[in-house]
Amino acid sequence: RLVRERITELDLVVDLVIPACPNSRMVLEASSGSIAAPVMIVESNGEESTLEGSDAILRFLDAGFKVKDITDESQGGEEDVAGELLSKADDVLVFVPGVLRAGRGSKVCGAASSSLDVPRPEKPLVLYSYEGNQFCRLVREVLTELDIVYELRSAGKGSPRREELASITGGSSQCPYLIDPNTGIKMAESKDIIEYLYKTYADFTPPSELLKSVSGVVTPLLKPVYKAIAPLQAGSSRENEFEYKSELAEAKAKIFDEIASAPVVIYTYSLSPFCTEATALLDSAGVSYEEVSLGKEWIPGLIDDPLKRAALLEITGSSSLPNIFVGGNSIGGLFSGNPGLLAALESGELKPMVETAMKSM
Repeated sequence: RLVRERITELDLVVDLVIPACPNSRMVLEASSGSIAAPVMIVESNGEESTLEGSDAILRFLDAGFKVKDITDESQGGEEDVAGELLSKADDVLVFVPGVLRAGRGSKVCGAASSSLDVPRPEKPLVLYSYEGNQFCRLVREVLTELDIVYELRSAGKGSPRREELASITGGSSQCPYLIDPNTGIKMAESKDIIEYLYKTYADFTPPSELLKSVSGVVTPLLKPVYKAIAPLQAGSSRENEFEYKSELAEAKAKIFDEIASAPVVIYTYSLSPFCTEATALLDSAGVSYEEVSLGKEWIPGLIDDPLKRAALLEITGSSSLPNIFVGGNSIGGLFSGNPGLLAALESGELKPMVETAMKSM
């Protein structure tokens, strides 16, 4: 972050920003198998030199370029103390954005893994951006997660590059602004840029990292509760046990008919964020599916078909939704299962499974 701040303050253009997170293509292809980012390669008088670490890079930038009010010479006394306190505060602030964004941009996502056959840009993309803009940060994170090399053109407040940007856009100097020379696309608005990047250079759009973290904590705790409640909601405690078992058998038969009717069938609740993310994930991956809703949620009064939920528990061992079937077999939910929707996409298993299911229909 400190290096990016200085690049903005000095109004520099970085010819190539190359992602160097642990599973990036650059690191995987490196002979050492690791790169201690940040690393800057600079060319001066026809010679290249490599600077490793933020301290070395900042010293080089401050020696070679000029900007007003980057630092002030110490005057001693109270100002020394104030400067030291500000320095310590800055060290703390470096970590705040990372905490708030829960590690985003720290690894290449499964949707752009080198193990998948995903499109790669032949020419570097161009990003007009500046440090301190949260929307620029969102785009930079996604460029890293998709392992995309790009040219960074600083366009902070007061930068003459804003006039350059205005001439391209027809008047606006809004950042972030992305140019993709591979497709001819030019666009502003971080939401549109991110959607474009995933659509063009990823196999699918990953679900929310926050939701994944919540699932990892909450699901194991609630799974036994769901398992106990599902049969009760369906009427397992009624006096006429034969009636319950008969209705449950009918619900199971209905499920077997449904999962045999299409290559991919997903059981959902309309208000569940996990179900919404699962259908969005299938949509982004270009996988067609039949959706069967059991109501708004599993809570009494919101579930429309508790018998079918209990039947799913008997068939698959899980009453949690979403529950996704491919070729008549359950692969589980969004994050968990055998192997689970996200895991199946990241490993490249899902699409061959769907193709096989389509051939057998």
